[in-house]
Amino acid sequence: MLLRPAAFRSLRRWAPVLPLLVLLAGACSPDHYPQTALRPISDFARIGDDIQTKTFYWALGVFVLVEGALLYAIFRFRGKPNDAEPRQVHGNTTVEIVWTVIPALILAAIAVPTVRGILQTNAIPKGETLNVEVIGHQWWWEFRYPDLNITTANEVHIPVGQTVSFRMGTADVVHSFWPPRFAGKRDVFPNRETRLWFKAEEAGEYPGQCTEFCGIQHGRMAFRVRAQTPEEFQGWVAHMQTLGPKPAKAAAAPDSVRTASVGAKVQGPQQAQPKNDARQNAAGKDSGSTVSPPVPPQDPAYAAGEKLFLAKGCVGCHSLNAVDAPKGMIGPNLANVGGRSYIGAGTFKNTDENLARWIQNPQAMKVGVLMPNLGVSADEAKSLVAYLRAHQ
Repeated sequence: MLLRPAAFRSLRRWAPVLPLLVLLAGACSPDHYPQTALRPISDFARIGDDIQTKTFYWALGVFVLVEGALLYAIFRFRGKPNDAEPRQVHGNTTVEIVWTVIPALILAAIAVPTVRGILQTNAIPKGETLNVEVIGHQWWWEFRYPDLNITTANEVHIPVGQTVSFRMGTADVVHSFWPPRFAGKRDVFPNRETRLWFKAEEAGEYPGQCTEFCGIQHGRMAFRVRAQTPEEFQGWVAHMQTLGPKPAKAAAAPDSVRTASVGAKVQGPQQAQPKNDARQNAAGKDSGSTVSPPVPPQDPAYAAGEKLFLAKGCVGCHSLNAVDAPKGMIGPNLANVGGRSYIGAGTFKNTDENLARWIQNPQAMKVGVLMPNLGVSADEAKSLVAYLRAHQ
């Protein structure tokens, strides 16, 4: 009998803590965490979310029944000091069959939608799809649109309402591609293709992350997914298709250009050639507008930055061409770097200050990256920032 007052006193002691626990649970709302899988906004993500929700409710039901029976037994059949020794029971066939069959049926109820979801998510998407090639690098992401002849890095643009088919691989070690609001994780491997697809339901900018340890900067190998309306996406495509090779006269580089990275592929002068294929017409002519290549700003800082980009060897590791971009470059494609939200693969906000710091000493901002310190002064960094900011 002395146990009951003690239990009640213990509950009274913990009672003030219960409201704090409720507040703590409220703070765990997915609204506060943009990189969450609990708020799906694609057909692929909803498949996994439905399976997870059903499994949770089954687990919750089992927990309530088991814990409820346990608590009932504890309080209903609690022994008293003068109770006689209870009758000993050594097994009950009926009970053993019941507690074996019920879990088996619960597992079957969970397995059926799980297997169906596995088959659905591994199926090849049908209908009109946007194909995107994903290449993982240490530590950044390259995105190629083979049907549109566009290359970009660390930001993938997709249209809302159209299925996007990703074909993924890596240039070095194993990575894992995870856009949490849109799909589950997919490991990507060298010399092997991994596939993923989804159809975005809401426009916006959403974070993604590498989730397979791939080296010292694995935690800073992020990317952004920009889901756009079909009209906005077509406008982006039309703009990117103007960012092709410059005429040889404008892109002439001095013969003394050298790269500081061993094995880098040097991008030489290229002659611009007009294109009139159906894919580009779909992005530009179908909308009734003509998109002209951007005119470089007549700014002394821009001109100085353009010369420094060549003289410092930046051209050996980076391409400024979104169209006909060379493959095998060591550094990310910079065709539209001025318009991106982040630099350093989703690590730092794309401000002039951060961009200048990165240009001057990338190792201080992201230890281990392949970009070396090129001895850029503060004034030279400002010129390079002006040059890169113009590439939007």
